[in-house]
Amino acid sequence: MAGHSKWANIQHRKGRQDKLRAKLFSKMAKEITVAAKMGDPDPDKNPRLRLAVKEAKSASVPKDVIQRAIAKASGGEGENYDEIRYEGYGPGGVAVIVEAMTDNRNRTASSVRSTFSKNGGNLGETGSVGFMFDRKGQVVYPASAGSADDLMMAAIEAGAEDVESDEESHVVWCADTDLSAVSTALEEQLGESDSTKLVWRPTTTTELDLEGMQSLMKLLDALEDDDDVQTVTANFEASDEVMSQL
Repeated sequence: MAGHSKWANIQHRKGRQDKLRAKLFSKMAKEITVAAKMGDPDPDKNPRLRLAVKEAKSASVPKDVIQRAIAKASGGEGENYDEIRYEGYGPGGVAVIVEAMTDNRNRTASSVRSTFSKNGGNLGETGSVGFMFDRKGQVVYPASAGSADDLMMAAIEAGAEDVESDEESHVVWCADTDLSAVSTALEEQLGESDSTKLVWRPTTTTELDLEGMQSLMKLLDALEDDDDVQTVTANFEASDEVMSQL
């Protein structure tokens, strides 16, 4: 999953944090509202809402923003959003999955299609690249949470599938349907995670050179900037040398 973690590092390096932070809060509030509308407004009785709130807290979303989003849904307020997944190819043949929440399907489809075509990509049919990814639960802990062996033991006991550890973090992988149970079990042993969410994990990757990465970044940045887009995942791979030049 190197592509995904490197993408996060790129965002950090590019100094877009303030702009991304405001967008991130907005996107997380939208996810909380949708989750609360679809089920019980009590996070303890609504697994999707519980995960959305947990992820928002780990991203330092203010408590009042979280509570306001839940109250909005409980009161029957707020927009009704459709959840849509778009799939396509970016520069260099990199597979891209875009998840959106929208109150206007036509607007979002037109915007996403235009963003792909303006940035050297092609929007495909649903399923055109999805087979190159697995839907997985991902729980991230800092390296300080324990040794790689400690994390592996905790993950096995929690019912997870795998752990990837490096100098900065431990990434625990599990089946998408097990995420709530696994993250709860891990919390009892290790405390709060840095991140708990459902992700698209590439099963195959495409390596890019510097020029290819620069082109791909333009596409991913443009997609991320769309207010209707919740997440963007790409199956790129790049050497450390290329990454350092971005």
